[in-house]
Amino acid sequence: MRFDIDSFKETLDSLTRNRRRTILTGFGVFWGLFMMLFMMGGGQGLKALLQENFGGFASNTIILISSNTSRPYKGLPEGRYWEFTRTDIDRLKQMIPELDVVSPMISGWGNTVEYGEYSTSAALRGVNADYCRIESPKLRYGRYLNETDILMERKVCVIGKRIYQNLFPEGGDPCGKFIKMGDLNFMVIGVDFNTSIISINSDASRSLMIPASLASTIYNKGNTVDIICITAKGGIHTSTLEPRIRSIMARQHSFDSEDLEAMQILNTEELFMLVDNLFRGLNFLIWLVGLGTLLAGCIGVSNIMMVTVKERTIEIGIRRAIGAMPGEILTQIITESVALTLAAGSAGIMFAVLLLNIFDKVTSGAAFQISFNTAILAAALLTLLGALAGLAPALRAMAVKPVDAMRDE
Repeated sequence: MRFDIDSFKETLDSLTRNRRRTILTGFGVFWGLFMMLFMMGGGQGLKALLQENFGGFASNTIILISSNTSRPYKGLPEGRYWEFTRTDIDRLKQMIPELDVVSPMISGWGNTVEYGEYSTSAALRGVNADYCRIESPKLRYGRYLNETDILMERKVCVIGKRIYQNLFPEGGDPCGKFIKMGDLNFMVIGVDFNTSIISINSDASRSLMIPASLASTIYNKGNTVDIICITAKGGIHTSTLEPRIRSIMARQHSFDSEDLEAMQILNTEELFMLVDNLFRGLNFLIWLVGLGTLLAGCIGVSNIMMVTVKERTIEIGIRRAIGAMPGEILTQIITESVALTLAAGSAGIMFAVLLLNIFDKVTSGAAFQISFNTAILAAALLTLLGALAGLAPALRAMAVKPVDAMRDE
């Protein structure tokens, strides 16, 4: 038997070309799935970071702020300033049963608080105990204000993170200690580490929360309040309540209900809906780009399988000649196609999870990850696309006749 060096080289070159084509095709599938999952995990992480910055602020909050009128009304001149009263809180609760929380706020700025040799600036916020249902605190130490604090006008406070760090640089639990603001001493009962970018009148980390009743006495507010914060009951869109709220306040305080400048209404529901729509569109774009890349990779798999079937025509013909059923040939080609896509896709899934895990640790657990169900869904999608990619080459292999294969030889 004579060894044909030229035939051996040709066979070796063919194997090298096939291996190169297979690697490039597998890389296409790998890159497509990696990009799709990485973008999905990245989008989820960005959304989690944004929600963390919102700091537990109720997504269905309405903030009412009184202002100067811009129209004359029933003989009253324009430019008239008016204020909310505590009676307005009871009135809103009684006339709009869809409301859940109606909480007042009294604000004071430019305050300096001291503890020992340390001092820092602080914004005072007088609130009721139910305000925690509007802006959820992240208590590191102690407790929040309760109803007894409000009724008895206790000189107690919950301090923000920045105030705590400036007044107690050595750390530790400050609850039970007294801080001073002017001539007043407040006992610290809690430390709020909320760092929300949404704030009412002041940054949460620089706020000194005290009972609203006490703040009213300190600033001699009488029956008036600066701001009213409202949340609606579950399933109620706050935007549908705005006209009724404005109408009630306009009738009570004698201003035109069409005068939008007389009372400012800030609705956080619109902000949260905007964020949700933004990420919904982002997810759609990620799926669109990812599926497009995956389809391109699977078309490459189909092409490489076509080439493989053509180069294995003789082998397939011999198998048919010795009794191989068409279904066996079909199963073999489709199995090879699925195996190629799953191998490349699994590598893409693992690399995406690994890279997202690194981002997750760098950002201190901001949920830069994909769920297990998403990975399973991606693997199932790959299996389906791999089977479809191998279907045309498999049908071509089934059509190979043993006589034609021998003639090609």
